[in-house]
Amino acid sequence: MTIDLHLHSTASDGTTPPDELMRLAGAAGLRVAALTDHDTTAGWAAAAQALPPGLTLIRGAELSCRWHGEGESIALHMLAYLFDPADPALVAALARVRESRLGRAERMVALMRADGIDVDWADILAHAAGGTIGRPHLAAALIRAGLVADTQEAFGPRWLGTGSPYRLPKEDLDVFGALRLVKAAGGVTVFAHPRASVRGRVVPEELFGHLAAAGLDGLEADHHDHSPAERAEVRRIAAELGLFTTGSSDFHGTHKKVRIGEFTTAPEALDRIVAGATGATPVTGVAG
Repeated sequence: MTIDLHLHSTASDGTTPPDELMRLAGAAGLRVAALTDHDTTAGWAAAAQALPPGLTLIRGAELSCRWHGEGESIALHMLAYLFDPADPALVAALARVRESRLGRAERMVALMRADGIDVDWADILAHAAGGTIGRPHLAAALIRAGLVADTQEAFGPRWLGTGSPYRLPKEDLDVFGALRLVKAAGGVTVFAHPRASVRGRVVPEELFGHLAAAGLDGLEADHHDHSPAERAEVRRIAAELGLFTTGSSDFHGTHKKVRIGEFTTAPEALDRIVAGATGATPVTGVAG
């Protein structure tokens, strides 16, 4: 059984609509696919309606979180699976994060335009087509303007990466508060790419124990931003804490040079996710 638990669509910052994404997942040989758009469940319905026969959808989201340590603050992402999408507290929290993303992106565009960079906010909104706005949408605008060759270049310090004068902070959920919200909504949580040092600062190891005590269920080990040593480290930490591990592509379409199913999850980990969730259930495509 081929299982990929981390896919993005145009409902956030992917380039593939949710319905087409499910067809691609089936064509790629997946038996189970999770839709985990950033801070939104907007793509769930379209994905569920487009499932090819034999493909099971795990409905989820990737939450923008932050750990506030002593004298430091580190952004991180939390994958949440099979939670109740109508839970009022979680709905309100995700709406605040999306609104923050929108305002942040508009301010970043204003800074670039003030420096004579030819990007247009209305054009970015049009291309986003209602999806949760993120830096990839700004990167796409820079690509369309001929200013960068690809998203990787756009995410460098000259444009939208760490150290750029145009990169602004956004509002994130406190990670412990996010865990409580997802648990209260009947969901299961997995720390996304927790040791991906290529993305910037990573959290101290002792935080994993605190998160596990607060209800964290798993760690994403196999991910293209993890080196072999980092994957092994994640597995070690998970084993010590009694957490399961997952593997995923983190597919975003043309934004990233990864393929659906590049990394996969063991059926035993999926079983723990399904058994631990009370907010929603998997959906399987059936022959018409």
